[in-house]
Order: sequence, then C-alpha cells, then structure tokens
Amino acid sequence: MKFFNFLIMISFISYSLGCSQKQSNQIPPATQVPYQLTQSEKAFLDDLQERTFQYFWKEANPENGLIKDRSTEKSPCSIAAVGFALPAWAVGVEQGWISRDAAAERTLTCLRFFMNSEQSTAPLATGYKGFYYHFIDMKTGQRFWNCELSTIDTAWLLGGVRFAAQYYHQNNTVENEIRALADSMTFRVDWDWATLPDTYQDGGAVSFSWRPEKGFGERGWIGYYESLFLYILAAGSNYQGAEKAYQKWLSTYDWREPYPRLGHLIFASLFGHQWTLMFLDLRNLVDDYMAVKGIDYFENSRRATIVQWKYAIDNPHGWTGYDSLCWGLTACDGPGRQFNTATRKFHEYAARGTSGPGLDELDDGTIAPTAAAGSIVFAPEIVVPTLISMYKRYGEKGLWGKYGFVDAFNPTINWFDTDYLGIDQGPIILMLENFYSGLVWKYVMQDPVIQRGLKRLNFRPIESKKIILK
Repeated sequence: MKFFNFLIMISFISYSLGCSQKQSNQIPPATQVPYQLTQSEKAFLDDLQERTFQYFWKEANPENGLIKDRSTEKSPCSIAAVGFALPAWAVGVEQGWISRDAAAERTLTCLRFFMNSEQSTAPLATGYKGFYYHFIDMKTGQRFWNCELSTIDTAWLLGGVRFAAQYYHQNNTVENEIRALADSMTFRVDWDWATLPDTYQDGGAVSFSWRPEKGFGERGWIGYYESLFLYILAAGSNYQGAEKAYQKWLSTYDWREPYPRLGHLIFASLFGHQWTLMFLDLRNLVDDYMAVKGIDYFENSRRATIVQWKYAIDNPHGWTGYDSLCWGLTACDGPGRQFNTATRKFHEYAARGTSGPGLDELDDGTIAPTAAAGSIVFAPEIVVPTLISMYKRYGEKGLWGKYGFVDAFNPTINWFDTDYLGIDQGPIILMLENFYSGLVWKYVMQDPVIQRGLKRLNFRPIESKKIILK
C-alpha cells in the first residue's frame, strides 16, 4: 500500500506540473489508438476496480444474488444493480479475485430466484409479464416502496443476464442451467404489452412504467436516453413492434452543437451516454439516424464527455473545484436543501448534467466520480488524470473508502457522501474492464439476441466515419 501511495503521489505531481490543459479550453484530439497507462496510473485504476468489485460481492445477499441499491443497512435491492453485478462477478474471475465456480454458483442462484419469483398483478409480487419492479426486498424479493414495474431497469437486469448467457459457456451442470435460465427470462418479457397505445402522450414507444394500482404512466422512451439498449434488446427477443417503436424513438432525437465541432445527441447526464455502451460495442456501427450524421454512438458519447470537461473549465456558475481535473455531472446523490442559501439551491438525488452552456440541468456543484470513470473508454486522456486528481485532492477528506469513490461530493460546501450506489459503481468497474480488455463488449456483442436486435433495427457498418476533433 505504501508503494501504491508513492506511485500515486509521483503521478499527481507530474500532472500538476505538466498538465497545462488545466486552465485551457483546448479540445483534445480524437484518440484512435489505445491509451498507454503509466505504472502509477495502472496501480491506481487496479485498486479502484478491485474496491468497486467488492461492493457487488459484499453488498449482496448470497441466498438469492440480490444487490443493494446503496450501501446502507436497510437498503432494498435495485434490479439494475443486479444487472451490473452479473458481469462484475465475471470481472472478479478474470482479475483473480474470486473463482469461476464461485461466480457461476452465485449467478445461478440469482437467475433461479428471478425465474421462480412471483409474476402476477399482486401488489407485492416481484414482477409481471416478465418485467420486474425497480426496487425489491433484499430477502423476500417482494416489491418495495410501492415502486413501479420498470421497463428500463428490467433491461439492465437482462443486460447482465445476456452477458452471463455467453460468458458461462462451459458444458457442466451449473453453466448449462445458467444459459437455459437466461433464455427463459429473456423471452418471457412481453414488450408489446408494455408499448403505449397511440392515445397516450408518448404513444408507440415502450412505456417507462406500470403499477398494479394505476396501470401505465403517460411517458414512454422517446428522445435520447440510456434506453437505446432497451430497444436493441427488445428487438432481439419477442418484440413484434420493435421497428415501429424504434422509428418513434429516433424521430424525437435532439441534436445540438453546444461548442464548435462538438455536435451530438443531447442528454444532459453522462450516464445516458455510458450505460448502453457499457454493454454494447457500437464503434463503427450506425443506425438510420447516425448514418446521416456521419458518426457512431461511441463518438457521440466521446463528444458528450468532452462537453462536460469544457463546461467544468468554463465553470459558468462559479462552483468551487470545477476545472479540467475535477468534473462530471450525472444522476447521483447530493447534499440536499439543508445547504440552501438565498442564491444557491442544492438537490438530493437528482439527474445532474449539462449538454453545454444554458443546458446545465440541476447543476448544483455536485460531482460524481462515476461520471468521469464511466467515460474512460471514450476519453481516457482526460478521464485518467481526473480520477487520480480527485483522489489526491479529496480522497482523505471523505471521497475515498472501502469501495473506492463514494457516490458524490460537493467542494463548494465541503460535502461528501457517505453512501455508495450500485448503479453508479457499475459503470466504474465495467467500463474499466472494457478499457482494459473489452470483456463485457466481447460477450454481449456475440450474443444472438443482441445481434438479432441490431439487425432488426438496421445497424450496419459506418461508411465514412467523420473524425472532427483534430
């Protein structure tokens, strides 16, 4: 540990002395070759990844494979966090932290639970029509907080399930059952039932949610959200209306150019640009919309990342700490209204973000390390020094702990979260592994469900990729 801290100290000094970009508005060049990590960078990232892995291993119920939404004693399970845990356990295998048998057994336990849990209209069921409630009890698996049956969180759960179906490919009793259960879970989801009728506000799109007490809400997945993955997954399974729903989705995209040469699909919080590409390697693949724009979704996410980096440098609201080595707005915890003043308003959990000047949604000076870490595959040249700098500046003040970075912090009021959130831990470990080895991409992209979905939605190789950042 002393040697690790020495490496980080040397690395931070070199960044502090040599990083002239810190107060610069220069746009970094598009990275077309792998980023070469120094020894100290690799040591830091390895430690961060292992600590983050421990969240998914220790904040789990080994009796059913459920994962806590957050690291508190009474936290319910987040089904999205379970979807992130399934590949995270495989990362643990590949990195040598746990055995393949241990990961496979816990994966099987988890899939058995979901496949055998109650699917009905009962208020305390675990799910209905193949979908699952957003939050469920860690022990019983029953619906928690009267929450919604969530289409997007079910999609993230199934993202991990589809990974498991490919990763556990060995011919033995445990892994054979994993694959069988994965297919059963995937193909029993009724996406057509979850599509809103034309009489609804977002008719023709997949609904956000359903509750047994009220039925479907008015809102559906339109615009550009993290739910790109949902449509690809659904198109690859039993969704008869996939093509029509996807055209509805594309028709509501919002493309803007917040800074010169940084035009991209707008979604303010960085998680919307990260989560689909955490599972899917969409480099050099385009759909009907992106083919016209001449870039792929990977490049789109890179631009969204750089926009946030530039926004922090510009720091239009004058928040303490914002600069080229401290940035990142996404959905995360926050300090809350108790810190409000006459001129400053602070939020609790919120989808913070920015798509450029005038498009800063809920920016209250709160930074989430997962926002930068989850973009490491898109822009490692600005992400790696940022993570190390945040660790050195704020780690001992409360930003760093047993599971790596806590969820969020606000330097303006010297506030540090005490919790870790499963859905924010996931992008850290999984994107780091994609950066290292492409592990998650490799197995999800070879899945026949995903390949069928991409084909149905007319994804194809880009003809001429326009690299504008020079």
